Amino acid sequence: MEISDELIEYLQGLGRIRLSEEEKVSTKKNLGDILGYIDKLNELDTTGVEAMSHACERTNVYREDEVTNGDMRNEILSNSPHSKDGAFVVPKTVE
Repeated sequence: MEISDELIEYLQGLGRIRLSEEEKVSTKKNLGDILGYIDKLNELDTTGVEAMSHACERTNVYREDEVTNGDMRNEILSNSPHSKDGAFVVPKTVE
């Protein structure tokens, strides 16, 4: 695919950037190289190759969601200087 000057101008607008003339030439060459490499990859015979989402095989390790510490309300409230009816008592902050 040929990278045109119009495409470079369009990409500048999309990216909301300004490129100098040297940067435009460099970007045009780099994009051409990238697309050339993609064309080279498209020549590969991938029949029989299973698609993969990650280079390394990953599996999730699941566990049961079980409560292990139980009801610790009284122990937690024992750390508070003031508690009432199973809740912390704090100073009033809004009049």
